[in-house]
Amino acid sequence: MTIEQTVEVPASHRLTIDVPREIPVGRTIIAFTPAAVIGECPICTAHRDPVTGNPRYNAETVAAIEEGMAISRGEIPAKRFNSLKEMIEDLERDDPDD
Repeated sequence: MTIEQTVEVPASHRLTIDVPREIPVGRTIIAFTPAAVIGECPICTAHRDPVTGNPRYNAETVAAIEEGMAISRGEIPAKRFNSLKEMIEDLERDDPDD
């Protein structure tokens, strides 16, 4: 069973927790996960180390993630295709290894 609740952490970093009666008495695990900034997708920002902020992946992968995030924010237009064949042809044109 998992109970999840979003709370504001005060400057004192002290919280008082009332545990729901559905949680059995005994040992339990409490996990704290910082909520994403409003409008920021936690999955999209997972490519950076939470402590250092350094990229976890190589430059090409980070660039692809950043491009996807820019597309989702509407900063650059997304490519649209009318068929799978059209998409594959576009992918083959963009392949730098050919």
